[in-house]
Amino acid sequence: MIRQCTERDFDAIYSIINDAAQAYKGVIPSDRWKEPYMSEEYLRHELDSGVVFWGYEENGELIGVMGIQHVRDVALIRHAYVRTVQRNKGIGSRLLSHLRKMTDLPILIGTWADATWAIRFYEKHGFHLVSAEEKNRLLKKYWSIPERQIETSVVLAEGRDR
Repeated sequence: MIRQCTERDFDAIYSIINDAAQAYKGVIPSDRWKEPYMSEEYLRHELDSGVVFWGYEENGELIGVMGIQHVRDVALIRHAYVRTVQRNKGIGSRLLSHLRKMTDLPILIGTWADATWAIRFYEKHGFHLVSAEEKNRLLKKYWSIPERQIETSVVLAEGRDR
């Protein structure tokens, strides 16, 4: 079942993100890796900045989360994670499909350039990589991230009608 997450889900969201983000360890540039990958303070900041998390729940337990954030004239898909032991079961696809139906705004997704599995996932769902020039412009306009993260990231945009 997909449902909007609440304050009561904070610990589960935090746990899912930091479990699933282990896939980045040794893949993304080492100066971008932190332990934990996302601190509680940063997660709180993201919630306070308007990221709304939706979760995939099975047997009363959240096993995947994906956020959506409306920024100006676009919707950003943020922090998409599925527990490591639950991957490759279609959970991410269901969450993405659900969030796409929630907005008529163009959707943008940012991820690490070296996270090839994430890029393939979004491409499979009709998104395409934008040019490096466009990526830099979009990341500076819609995200609040450090310059180093801009250098090591990509942006995907919708490539077809929903």
